[in-house]
Amino acid sequence: MSPFLFITDLDGTLVGDPVALAYLNHCLAQHRDRYGTILVYSTGRSPTRYDQLTREVALLEPDVRVLAVGTEIYVGKSSTPDPGWVEHLNQGWDRHQVAAIAARYSELTPQPASEQLPHKLSYYVESEEGDRLLLLLQSAFQQAGLAVQVVYSSGVDLDLLPRHGNKGAAVQFLQRMFQMPPERTVVCGDSGNDRAMYDHAEAKGIIVGNAKPELITWHHHHPSSDRFLADRPCAGGILQGLHHFGFLDPS
Repeated sequence: MSPFLFITDLDGTLVGDPVALAYLNHCLAQHRDRYGTILVYSTGRSPTRYDQLTREVALLEPDVRVLAVGTEIYVGKSSTPDPGWVEHLNQGWDRHQVAAIAARYSELTPQPASEQLPHKLSYYVESEEGDRLLLLLQSAFQQAGLAVQVVYSSGVDLDLLPRHGNKGAAVQFLQRMFQMPPERTVVCGDSGNDRAMYDHAEAKGIIVGNAKPELITWHHHHPSSDRFLADRPCAGGILQGLHHFGFLDPS
């Protein structure tokens, strides 16, 4: 066996089935100790909400935290975002102007202050308005010449991010950092904000069995032999996928 780069979303993906999570934690900890596998958590949670989750759920200490939908990367125990990633995100990003355009749309309800970060603006939106607003915002930012991407997920969350920053771009950044090839990289997710990991990064992909309809529909419309749709939820589905791709010992 050899090391691999393991990147997983948290809520609804790694977290959700405590029994399966405990066993997956055991397998990953053993693989990291024996072979040097790199463990990465990639979540839409802000640093504040990530810290809250770690107090509620028994998680392994990761080697890297990718927080706020891929807009902040923390390596090791550092509390400072990776400077190389910050420099990458700053290209073409004007947060003040992005916020001003978003303020034109009364259908957008700002999320709490803890979710508003230097490279992320987050809103709640009614599910029936989501797709329409996504198109309107994309058009508005394009007309303003702003490098912004609009990420709509779970039927309620809408995030505005730098064009150069998302979970998929973060995967590519970490592959370069750790010199890990695509065939030794695996990404795991359950919702629309995870799609960039499958769509924009070269890696093996696991979609857990409890994934949101938005991600499952996209998967069926864009089939790939490098992507595995599990039938078990959460950590149990991740275990299925890791065995499917041969990342874990058959035992």
